Amino acid sequence: MSYSFEYIDIILLAMIAGFIFLRLRGILGKKTGFEEDIDSSFAHEAPPSKPTVNLNASTFDENAKKEFINGAKIAYETIITNFAKGTLKDIKTLLGKSVYQQFEDAIKDRQDKKLSSETTFIGISSAEVKQHEQNKNMLEVTVEFVSEIISCVKDKDNKIVSGDPEKIKKVLDTWKFSKDTRSSNPNWLLIDTQA
Repeated sequence: MSYSFEYIDIILLAMIAGFIFLRLRGILGKKTGFEEDIDSSFAHEAPPSKPTVNLNASTFDENAKKEFINGAKIAYETIITNFAKGTLKDIKTLLGKSVYQQFEDAIKDRQDKKLSSETTFIGISSAEVKQHEQNKNMLEVTVEFVSEIISCVKDKDNKIVSGDPEKIKKVLDTWKFSKDTRSSNPNWLLIDTQA
């Protein structure tokens, strides 16, 4: 008779361990494969010895697109997570002036309302170059991202105002990046965002 209680204990412990695992995965996220240092694929300070992306719009071929997308994915995750945390200083070199101002205003508004944002970045389902064009000396590349994110906004009493901390949602973003073809600075700047 005591054996049946042992089996129930084992089953209960396994269920608790499974719950804890799922909860930790929801909080910490899962490895997406894009955890490499942002410096290596989307340079933002010292220029590389050779340009990594061909900056002529007419020769922005499949290899250049692929290389650009790899860096853009890393930048996307970095920008999303730092915006959620309210740490714009860490991504200032990746943002154009108007986007930086929009993000700064949104974070200030959140702080004024005593709201906090909790975001867990799960991963990028797809990222695709939708358009690339030369605009005078600027090369502009528009990328459509589809990502999976868990996010919610809480008030000062830790009550959920929007979102769901337990639910993964698909997010579609269209971002435009820009780079001055005359500059030796390797920075690509995010100059426009559309959700």
